[in-house]
Amino acid sequence: MDLTEEQVLAMAPDESSRKAGKDLGKAAKWVSKGFSEAALWGECQGSGSKPYQTQVDISDMAFRCSCPSRKFPCKHGIGLLLYYAREKASFTRQEQPAWVTEWIGKRAEKAEKKVQQSAEAKPVDEAAQTKRQEARHRKVTDGLEELVRWAKDLVRNGIISLPDKGADMCDNMAKRMVDAQASGLAGILREMAEIGYYSDGWQHSFMDQLLRLYLAAKAYGQLDRLEPGLQQDIRTLIGYSQSQDELKAQTGITDTWLVLGKQSTEDDRLITERYWLYGLTTRRPALVLQFTIRHQPSVQLMPAPGSCIQAELVYYPSAAPLRALIKTQQPAPANPAFRGYADWTGVVTAQSQVSSQFPLYNDQVYTIAALTPVQRNGQWWLRDEQQQEMQLRPDFRSLWKLLALSGGQPLPMAVIGRETLYEPIGVWYGQGYKVL
Repeated sequence: MDLTEEQVLAMAPDESSRKAGKDLGKAAKWVSKGFSEAALWGECQGSGSKPYQTQVDISDMAFRCSCPSRKFPCKHGIGLLLYYAREKASFTRQEQPAWVTEWIGKRAEKAEKKVQQSAEAKPVDEAAQTKRQEARHRKVTDGLEELVRWAKDLVRNGIISLPDKGADMCDNMAKRMVDAQASGLAGILREMAEIGYYSDGWQHSFMDQLLRLYLAAKAYGQLDRLEPGLQQDIRTLIGYSQSQDELKAQTGITDTWLVLGKQSTEDDRLITERYWLYGLTTRRPALVLQFTIRHQPSVQLMPAPGSCIQAELVYYPSAAPLRALIKTQQPAPANPAFRGYADWTGVVTAQSQVSSQFPLYNDQVYTIAALTPVQRNGQWWLRDEQQQEMQLRPDFRSLWKLLALSGGQPLPMAVIGRETLYEPIGVWYGQGYKVL
């Protein structure tokens, strides 16, 4: 097992655990330690008379510790892994203590029972399943008909007075979409409610989202006339889920993937993490999503931004595949050599191709050879070597870090966005890739 300090620290649930874990990643803090093919363990001396027993199942990065912390992993788990990453040679392979063997055994037994239960699961009642699907289809259809009427009324009455109506107009329809089991469209409506209606250009943002809702609603009524990939795109946009077990049964694409960056958002304790990846051989982008509840453990260990992994990815069905799940992964040596488009012309061409396949596409990720941040008319832009410019998103938070790295000179960049607005998430600088 090879881990970098950055990968270990990326597992910390919050900043305080990360800081405490750094302090515990030292030999002086541990009274015993060891590892086997299945586990890594150690005893950390705390304030009590007995040391805390910390253990890691290295097959799937599961943690356990005898400390009272409810965080996952706790600071002792972070500290133990950090100690291992820093001084791997000081850990010796040895027989597992009883407290480790017991835990690993219970985990193996639980996994075996789960497989057995899955094999013995009752056959699917296809008639009942079909009935549930038809009932949901009717609910969604009724809800979308109401959504279309709502959208037409807004346009018919004019949008100039919308700032005076407040966010309720969108919130109420979002609740209706939840009732109609169209949670994806409810999310778009909640985003519309948060538009700054007293800022310049709000009309463009509002109409862009309103058109997405209208096109999605109309397309759902004609699914049987669409290509299979586009059908799945529309269903996903509406709020239908895709079985990950079915996806994992498929053969994926194996490559060395550079983790270009990570974005996190939180809505009512639900944390959504977006990992943007780039295949160094296939030159394919990928978006991996992970959903967790605050203060609850992550389902899967995700790679640290800026690192490389050797992984098999399975793409979700789509007319323009981007979202994927990681089927298998292992750390890979860093390979920061730049690969990507020469200028914005290549990006526009690629985006036109995606748009022709899926007009309702979301943000995409691109790597571009040489971009320079420039300021013009009080706004920042990203200029390529052909003097072509795209606007930097006004809410971009790492502008000064970007300016410090570039020093006014062009740098290869990874950016996310669509149409005319983009946000850098990393640059190739010196001998490596730097996450912004």
